[in-house]
Amino acid sequence: MRDLAGSSAVNALAPQPFIAVIPARLASSRLPGKALLEIGGQPMVVHVAKRARAAGAQQVIIATDTQAIIEVAHQYGFQAVLTRQTHLSGTDRLAEVVEHFGWSDETIVVNTQGDEPLLEPALIQSVVAHLASQKDCAIATAAHPITDPSEIFDPNVVKTVLDIGGRALYFSRAPIPWARDAYQAHWPNLQALPSPPCAIYRHIGLYAYRAAFLRRFPHLAAAPLEKAEALEQLRALWHGERIAVLITDQVPSAGVDTPADLARVRKLFQATQNARPNSSQKT
Repeated sequence: MRDLAGSSAVNALAPQPFIAVIPARLASSRLPGKALLEIGGQPMVVHVAKRARAAGAQQVIIATDTQAIIEVAHQYGFQAVLTRQTHLSGTDRLAEVVEHFGWSDETIVVNTQGDEPLLEPALIQSVVAHLASQKDCAIATAAHPITDPSEIFDPNVVKTVLDIGGRALYFSRAPIPWARDAYQAHWPNLQALPSPPCAIYRHIGLYAYRAAFLRRFPHLAAAPLEKAEALEQLRALWHGERIAVLITDQVPSAGVDTPADLARVRKLFQATQNARPNSSQKT
């Protein structure tokens, strides 16, 4: 069983140095105050910070607009910075942190979402290493193959298509690529759709950035495609930035966006704790 607490998921530091920044705020329309909601006896954002530390980050910084999160971070021994409340996205918040610390342009900064308490440290390491190996890319992210038609046609599942070098061509909530000959005869009866004849990739919302890009990001105008799809990464593509996509066979656990998600993750943590031997028992 995987260690859901993340404390022993990675035994060695990642060979490629990076800094993990966790944008966290209390305002959430579907699950208010979720960053500080308790999971397995600790706040959610603390679990995320532990995951980033287990991945070998040189620094783990919680970036927030709320003093309560600052205090919790310090209570558990994590660094935190208070950022502006006017940021429209987590990437904007990361950009402020980059300027605050004055990191060099080549510094790799990982956006570790504050609602991903089950994020695998090994995946963080892999995305960092992928960006380091792609010198012409400003961003790296990840994706995994999907075959279930219900996911392919689910607008909440973001898909991506790649070029021959594994760089993102586009991200969409629509089914891309559209397998014309396989789908057309069945459309719009989604239940009867066959398996796709070509690879379809589900985007995983984990990003590694070069600090130079994060400095540029606040000055890039929002893109029409970004507004249409409600996908921030399309702004980078619109302005000519390259995004390297790591393909993994590992399907990551979903984040926490709703009360149902919270209940699911709490249950997983409880099961893991129950499965561990009592520390007082001899081994």
